[in-house]
Amino acid sequence: MENDAKLKRTLKLWQIVMMGLAYMTPMVVFDTFGIVSGITGGHVPTAYIVALVGMLFTAASYGKLVKVFPAAGSAYTYTQKAINRHLGFLVGWSSLLDYLFLPMVNALLTKIYLTALFPEVPTWLWVVLFVAVVTILNLRSVNVLANFNALFVLIQIAIMTVFIILVIRGLHSGEGTGEVFTIQPFVQDGMDYSAIITGATILCFSFLGFDAVTTLSEETPDPKKTIPKAIFLTALWGGVIFIISSFFIQLFFPDISRFKEPDAALPEIALYVGGKLFQSIFLCTTLVNTLASGLASHASVSRLLYVMGRDKVFPEKWFGYIHPKWKTPAINVLIVGGIALSALFFDLVTAASLINFGALMAFTFVNLSVISHFIIKEKKHRTIKGYFHYLIMPLIGAIAIGILWINLETSSLIMGVGWFLVGFCYLLYITKAFRTAPPQYQVEEIQL
Repeated sequence: MENDAKLKRTLKLWQIVMMGLAYMTPMVVFDTFGIVSGITGGHVPTAYIVALVGMLFTAASYGKLVKVFPAAGSAYTYTQKAINRHLGFLVGWSSLLDYLFLPMVNALLTKIYLTALFPEVPTWLWVVLFVAVVTILNLRSVNVLANFNALFVLIQIAIMTVFIILVIRGLHSGEGTGEVFTIQPFVQDGMDYSAIITGATILCFSFLGFDAVTTLSEETPDPKKTIPKAIFLTALWGGVIFIISSFFIQLFFPDISRFKEPDAALPEIALYVGGKLFQSIFLCTTLVNTLASGLASHASVSRLLYVMGRDKVFPEKWFGYIHPKWKTPAINVLIVGGIALSALFFDLVTAASLINFGALMAFTFVNLSVISHFIIKEKKHRTIKGYFHYLIMPLIGAIAIGILWINLETSSLIMGVGWFLVGFCYLLYITKAFRTAPPQYQVEEIQL
C-alpha cells in the first residue's frame, strides 16, 4: 500500500467555486422558504442578507488561514497549527460529522425522491445506485469530478432562471404582489427585526459547504491565492443566488397562506408557479441537487480523511494512500462510499442533526484560530488594520456562529457531544493519555 503519489494540482478557480456551490446546493432555497417566510412575516430575502453577512466573516477567516497553511485539512489543520494539536484533532474529528454524513444525507434524499416517483422499486436499490455512481466518479480524476459538478450547478441555475421567468409572468397576471419592482420582500412598515434574526439563524445552515473548498487546497496550483478567492466567491455567489431566488418566490407568495405544508413547500411552489409539467421537471432537478452535493461532499471528506491519515492520527497505510494513476485518495473514497450505504438504515433527521454539530464546531474554531495565530502568536494587532482584520472580523464571525450554537437542536447537541467523547477517548489512546502530542505532517507555514 506504500506509494509516493500525491494529489494532482490541476483545479482552476471556477472549478473550485462550482464544487463549493454544488456542496451548498443552490435550490435548497425552496426547501426552507415556507418555514422562514412564516417566521419572518414574508421577508425571507432580508433574512438571507443577514445570514450572508454573518457567513462572510467566517469565510474571511478561512481565507486568512489558508494563505498561511495551504493544506487540505481545513479546520482540522488550522486549529492544530494555530492553537493546539490535541484540540486540532478534536475539531477534525467533530468536522467529520459534517463531511462524513452529508453523502449519506444525499443518498437518503435520493431514496425519498425516487421512491415517491417509482414506489414499486425497492428503496434499497436507489441507495446502492446513488452511492455506486458517486463513488466511481470520485475515484477518477478530480478534474472529471469538478466538471460534472459544474454541469449540475448550471442545470440548477437554468431551472431557477426558468422559474423566475414564470414568476414574472404570473406577477403580471395578478399573482402574489402583482408587481415586480417593489421592496416589500425586503422591508416594510411594522416588520419584526428579531424574527428576521431568527430566520437568518435557520438560513445560515443553507451556507454549509463554502468551507469545503479548503479541502481542495492541495489540488490547485496556487492555493494561497486561489482558495481564499474560492471560499469568498462560493459564499458570496451562493448568497446572491439565495437572495434573488427568495425575492421572486416572496413576490409570488407574500405569505404562507397558500401552502398546505409550509415545512415542505417545494412541490407546491413549483406547482403554483408552473403547473404540473413544470413541477415534475422541478422535482427531477432536485435529484441533480443531491447528486451534485453528493459528489462534492464525498470528495471533501475523503480528502480530510487523507490529511488525518497522512498525519498518522489514522492508519497512514490506508487513509494516507493516493492512487498512483488517478491521483485521488481511492481507499478513503471507498470507505466513504461504504459509510454512505448506511442510508439504508438511518433516518434523515438523525443524519442532519449530526451534520449541524460538525459544521458549527469547524466554523467556531476557524474564527478562533485566526485570533490565536495572528493576534497571540504574530502580534498583528499593533496596527489598526491588523486589529480590525485579525481580531474584530473573526470575533464578529465567532459571535454569528455563537448565535447558531444557541439555536442548535437538542438532538444535534446530544449526538454531537457523544461523537466528540468518542474522539476524545481515541485521542487519549493515541497520545498515551496526553503524554505525547498527536502526530503531525509538516506543512510549510507561510509568513504574511
